[in-house]
Order: sequence, then C-alpha cells, then structure tokens
Amino acid sequence: MNREKGLAYCGLACCACSENETCAGCRNDGCNNKEWCKHFNCCKEKGISGCWECSEFPCGGMHEKVRVLAFAQFIKKNGDRKIMDCLEQNEKKGVVYHYPGQLIGDYDKFDTIDEIMEMLEG
Repeated sequence: MNREKGLAYCGLACCACSENETCAGCRNDGCNNKEWCKHFNCCKEKGISGCWECSEFPCGGMHEKVRVLAFAQFIKKNGDRKIMDCLEQNEKKGVVYHYPGQLIGDYDKFDTIDEIMEMLEG
C-alpha cells in the first residue's frame, strides 16, 4: 500500500493499486489516461477533491460499478484517511485489491454497496 498515491477522484484506491508502480495516483496527475476520464475532468473543473463532494454525486460513469460507488460513498461518510486505514488493515488480513494482472479483486466479489462497506469496516 502506498498512501502517497492517495485516491482517485471517482473513489478508486490508487494507494492500493499494484498495476502500475510508476503511477503517482490520479489526484497527483499520475494517470496516463486522464484526458478521457469524466470524473478527473469534472472534479478538476469544479475544484473539488472527489466526486463525493459534488451535489450531483453519483452521476454515472465509474459509479455504475458497485465497488467504485461504495468506495466513494465510504469516503463521503468517513473521509480519505479512514478508507486508506481500512484498506491497509484489510490488506494485512489478506484482502486483495487487484488480483495479479487484473483490475478486479476481493472487493469486486460483492453485488451491493452494503457488502463492500462491511468488508471495508472489517
């Protein structure tokens, strides 16, 4: 876990991502594909730290994925530090954010926001 990478504007956990070691994280302008990202561009234009601070949240896009929506709602309710604490604690318990070579992991096993919130809170 690399807390310096932080969280993406949409709610994804750059800090827990192991797919690109050279990426600095979304909110650190590290993502190579930010030009097409609705959430990146919208949050930058509005001057907000993430979608969870927007009056139009959730607005579709990445939030159509239950994990991303659950993470963003968790951040809205509990803040950046708390979700990173939970992710780090779960990682130590063996919970995997991304399976090797994939962009899915243990948090993607669930169908509901409540199940993911439960897993985050351990």
